[in-house]
Amino acid sequence: MPKHIFFIIFLLFSLHKPSNGQSCSNYNFATTQTFTSCTNLPFLNSFLHWNYNQSSKTVQLAYRHVGSTQSRWVAWAVNPTGHGMVGSQAIVAFKKPDGTMRAYTTPIDSYQTKMQPGDLSFRVSDLSATSTKNQEIVIFATLELDENIIRSSSVNHVWQEGPLSGDFPAMHGASGSNVKSMGTIDLISGNSGTGAINSNTKKKNVHGVMNAISWGIMMPVGAVFARYLKVFPSADPAWFYLHATCQTTAYITGVAGFATGLRLGSESVGVQYTSHRFIGIALFCLGTLQVFALLLRPNKDHKHRFYWNIYHHTIGYSVIILSIVNVFKGFDILNPDGKWKKMYILILIGLALVAATLEVYTWCVVSTRKRKSNDARSKSDIGITRSNGYNGYEEARIQDRVV
Repeated sequence: MPKHIFFIIFLLFSLHKPSNGQSCSNYNFATTQTFTSCTNLPFLNSFLHWNYNQSSKTVQLAYRHVGSTQSRWVAWAVNPTGHGMVGSQAIVAFKKPDGTMRAYTTPIDSYQTKMQPGDLSFRVSDLSATSTKNQEIVIFATLELDENIIRSSSVNHVWQEGPLSGDFPAMHGASGSNVKSMGTIDLISGNSGTGAINSNTKKKNVHGVMNAISWGIMMPVGAVFARYLKVFPSADPAWFYLHATCQTTAYITGVAGFATGLRLGSESVGVQYTSHRFIGIALFCLGTLQVFALLLRPNKDHKHRFYWNIYHHTIGYSVIILSIVNVFKGFDILNPDGKWKKMYILILIGLALVAATLEVYTWCVVSTRKRKSNDARSKSDIGITRSNGYNGYEEARIQDRVV
């Protein structure tokens, strides 16, 4: 291979950078402080530097966040009791309107926390924060941890950023990188990993799966059964039982998912899910109306059946449209791996293709039946006309003879 090819490959590797834009290993602090270990945190453009004294369980650290503005706060925390936000012992920093930096400690004991200053479960010293011209905030601190917090040299940690409301932090984002910024880190080896999914994230996942399957998939499938199978006489009344079973199962599962969503909403004060929540409430109300409509369904020959059909179809298609919209809003909130959203899109495309094919086929069937029915009616009318004409002719002849 020519030498210039090796040079190009080397150049490409040398230009390669981590996803957050830079590496911690070649960073030089403006102060005289140096750190022997560091890691590029996988989310929120953040980096952690530290010196760990194993004998005294003391950690001297610097947490850096790149891309902060004057209206944003940043935080880093240790969670001695588990993974995630609740139970974490946090250090918060932000730039005040006068340009000075504020750094303080705050324990996080619930999702409704106001992040007020407070003492942590371990001693913190040398706490300070700096801000650079390239929109970078750095938090410095020394932590005195014990065996209950450091397990085999590893700790659970969380990092976060969000907007300011006056002189205090406001609620951070509840989707994307903001809900993934947690993990474990080995203070000796420097190895890090993503943390286990916390209970609140599990509830969100359960809520999303239940509603995507019920409202987002089973409801449209049940509508396909009702619209296209009833065209075939051999499928009656099987189509009705398939439709009713599919929609009832979807409604029960959807109500369970709706209840989970209400619980999540009560635990997430300050999080803005306005449109997603309102659509969910509307779906629950419309779905409940459909259940009552099924119980009050008039017979086919009833004079009010025509109006009931209009009501039932209007509410049903409205539920399907709102369900699909809300599933995509849920994807935006949970921000799962892209494969799940792509899978749901493929399912919708498959249903659309099936519906389009059946729509054309059933229209052909109905048109053929109408044409045959019209032909039979025409032949019947011709037979009647001929019969009447023959009898009229014979009657005229009889009258002539009489005369």
